[in-house]
Parts: sequence; C-alpha cells; structure tokens
Amino acid sequence: MTLGLLLALSFALCVVFGLLFPGATMYQAWLPLLPGVTWISWASAILGLAESFAYGWYIAVIFVPTFNFFSRRTQA
Repeated sequence: MTLGLLLALSFALCVVFGLLFPGATMYQAWLPLLPGVTWISWASAILGLAESFAYGWYIAVIFVPTFNFFSRRTQA
C-alpha cells in the first residue's frame, strides 16, 4: 500500500510541477510508462494516479515475497 501511495503521490507532484512550471516538465518520462495517459486532462490525471498506484502494488507483490524468501534462507 505504501509503495502504491508513494508512486501515486510522485505522479501527482509531477503533474502539479508541470502545471506550475510548463517549461520544465517531467511528463515526458511518465508517458511511455503509463498507457493511455496524455498531457493533461482530468480523466488522464485520474488514470495516471490509478496506474501509478497499480505499479506500486505490482512491484510490492513481486519483490516482498522474493525478499522474504531470501531473507529466511540466509537466517537459517
């Protein structure tokens, strides 16, 4: 949950930064990673938040069990 929230917050901060400083935006880095997201509409921003959160869950589902598996093996 924490990783998903961190990625969603990072996306939201990048969107706000892009709106405040249009010449120095980071959205080009997000567009290839978030399918369906364009710059910028309400629907696209909500989709970007949802996809960022989902990426966080995906990473956690892959790496947490892997870490726990190897952590147990090294302690035994």
